[in-house]
Amino acid sequence: MSMEERLQAEVTRRDFLKATSAVGLAAGLGLATRDVRGKEPEPTTSSSDKIRVGFIGVGPRGSHLMNEFLEQSDVLVTAVCDVYEPRIEEAIKRAGVQAKGYRDFRKLLDESDCDVIVVATPPHWHALISICAMQAGKDVYCEKPMCLYPDEAVAVASAAKKYQRVTQLGTQIHAMNNYRRVVEIVRSGVLGKIMNVRTAVTLNESPGRFKGVEDSDPPKGLDWDLWLGPGPNKPFNKTLFEDGGHRYFKEFVMSWVNELGPHIMDLAFWAMNPGAPSAALAAGGRFVMEDVTDIPDTVDILYEYPGFSMNFIHTAGNGYNFGFGASPDRGRRLGVFFHGTNGTLAADYSNYSIFLEGIKQEDFSPPEETIPASPGHVREFLDGVKTRVQPLCNFEYHFPMTLAIALGHVALFSGERVEWDAKRQRVVGSRKARQMAQSHYRKPWSLPRV
Repeated sequence: MSMEERLQAEVTRRDFLKATSAVGLAAGLGLATRDVRGKEPEPTTSSSDKIRVGFIGVGPRGSHLMNEFLEQSDVLVTAVCDVYEPRIEEAIKRAGVQAKGYRDFRKLLDESDCDVIVVATPPHWHALISICAMQAGKDVYCEKPMCLYPDEAVAVASAAKKYQRVTQLGTQIHAMNNYRRVVEIVRSGVLGKIMNVRTAVTLNESPGRFKGVEDSDPPKGLDWDLWLGPGPNKPFNKTLFEDGGHRYFKEFVMSWVNELGPHIMDLAFWAMNPGAPSAALAAGGRFVMEDVTDIPDTVDILYEYPGFSMNFIHTAGNGYNFGFGASPDRGRRLGVFFHGTNGTLAADYSNYSIFLEGIKQEDFSPPEETIPASPGHVREFLDGVKTRVQPLCNFEYHFPMTLAIALGHVALFSGERVEWDAKRQRVVGSRKARQMAQSHYRKPWSLPRV
């Protein structure tokens, strides 16, 4: 059965239970498991020293990633896929004559011999394509965010574990040294008991950058229906399609929390290792923006954890960043603030400052450096593909943070306090909240069963 047929096939509950039981038994016996197409997974890497990589989505972000991968001497790009023909042609020129072009990712997964799939599509595609790639026996590097909905987060993390794939999320800041030093300081206890962690991204784009852009026919060579995929059926608008404009439309990104949250909240989750939140509350809305986009311009999310709380703050109409970093100039500002009984640590991507309370500055000294330097985010992933050791930013690591962001959006758009049942891996509470926690794909697309 082809990938397209499998995605559209109806699977009965009885058949599904039989299949998962068989997989579980095989795993328990230490046997190789088959993927959902009934074939044994292909060897992870070829007999040569080259890792064969396929790119799904070669727009601006995918092109940048391809350049990073091509800088590695052991990478061979053998397949590229995009719904826009000019992008395919340009990607093949960069990748080389060995690369084959595809319009439909399902055909790439069926036909190509890739060891690795890089997913750089808009976010509403991330979960579906990542799961399909892992079911096809591929290791996966996926751009952030990992997904949009809580049920997708559970499915992606489950697929990575079930199919034993090496995975990496595109949170490149994790590889920088500053984050490592902050994590060491927080874990050393020098800040005392931490009762709150605030994460923030502020910028001033008011009243909006995308004014007067009307719907139109899609450009020649673009399969707009396939671009929309599991997302809602919308007429073509170049704001949505060009230059990453999808980041400003709720159905395709939810909010800027998904755009920059995975980078910023990563530091909070790495240092605190809190797991999934027990509950999320949120407030915000669209208060100042006046253009064709529709994501909220103001977001405040509060997460509940045993012993401390965590916040995410976002404003799109004001760039103040709580006194840390450069002064506001309408540009992007971000920060992570660890508040402890002995002081506060404020950090961004490349710097940190400590504001002590109760202990003298001369009594503070940074702890020993214990987290080794990274060889680079892409290199970590490729080394993992070869050694079968998960890189730091694998899907399992990112699950609690991805889930937290998704729960925050459910709370924001439902207007309710949303509770998470970690044992049953689902939202509990009102019918409205439970429905909003489930992905609703446009037919014939559906979230693959794992």
